[in-house]
Amino acid sequence: MAGHSKFKNIMHRKGKQDAVRAKMFTKIAREITSAAKQGSPDPAMNPRLRLAVQNARSQSMPKDRIERAIQQAAAAGGDDYKNVRYEGFGPGGVGIIVETLTDNLNRTAGNLRSYFAKMGGNLGTTNSVTSGFDRVGEIRFAATVASEDDMMEAALEAGADDVSFDEDGHLITCTFESLSEVSNTLAQKYGDPENAGVVWRPHASIEVTGDAGKTLMKLLETLEDDDDVQDVFGNYELDESLAE
Repeated sequence: MAGHSKFKNIMHRKGKQDAVRAKMFTKIAREITSAAKQGSPDPAMNPRLRLAVQNARSQSMPKDRIERAIQQAAAAGGDDYKNVRYEGFGPGGVGIIVETLTDNLNRTAGNLRSYFAKMGGNLGTTNSVTSGFDRVGEIRFAATVASEDDMMEAALEAGADDVSFDEDGHLITCTFESLSEVSNTLAQKYGDPENAGVVWRPHASIEVTGDAGKTLMKLLETLEDDDDVQDVFGNYELDESLAE
């Protein structure tokens, strides 16, 4: 089990579905509000908002909740959220990147510092972890939307760098700068993707086993459960049996 997407899938299977979905909706709504507040409230004119709305629809988030999240951006006295990235080291020496969206930097930094310390890790300095990763855009479609050849052709024409296929479907990779354009072009042809976003892809992975692996799983769960945390990436390799 590598990176972050497989871990999310495992946690989704383990957790109570309603609770997992509710927390996911809360985080998506915060991203929608922040995107709308920092740019146009019209998704057609705001690439970041368009991606957030795409992801909301792909997760079956109710339309009225999406609209409320956009309207929240115009509310007087509404919360101002900031995107802040934290880098740290977890059990087994793995590098972890935590993307947050917060209205209280002291709270978020304090919580993350506590999480890492309790699990035998620590927060690092800027670029202490990201230097070992590439920042890229990833778009995922279900295997049923197109054949491998058709998706490959459409994605490359849209400006993607690569397309791969696995049991979860089509995975399109592009530069993070072109993510919105590639995602929007493919969505016009195949409908909204299952997910689209900027990810941190490690240059190499570290295998973590035994007690260190169990502690790392607990740290990842704790991070994912924090409302300020939008996404977590790491250069770990974990045996899926640790999630049993």
